Amino acid sequence: METLACPICSMTDILAGEGGAVECATCGHEWDPDGGGLGEIRDANGVVLANGDDVILIKNLPLKGTESLKIGTKVRGIRLISGDHEIDCKINGRGVLLKAQFVKKV
Repeated sequence: METLACPICSMTDILAGEGGAVECATCGHEWDPDGGGLGEIRDANGVVLANGDDVILIKNLPLKGTESLKIGTKVRGIRLISGDHEIDCKINGRGVLLKAQFVKKV
C-alpha cells in the first residue's frame, strides 16, 4: 500500500476524515486522495494557468505586518495546488500562496 503524504507540508502523519477525505495531523490540510485533478485554473484575464508558468501581480497584496507585494511583481515558476489559494510560489525567497484572480500570465 502506498503511503500518503500531505501535498502542502510533505509529512506522512495522515488522519482519515469523513467521506473518504484525509487530513494532515501536522498542518491540518484536508484533501481527497482520489480527487481527480485541480481542474482548470484561470488567471484574471481568463487564460488557463499551468505548473511552471510565469505570472505578474495585478494588485498590491498585503503580507504580515507592513510588508506588501507590489503590483507588477513578476513571479517565476508557479506551482498549482488545490484549495482557495491556487498558486504556490516563492517571491524574494519567501514562500507565498496566491489566488489566481490577482495574477495574469506573462
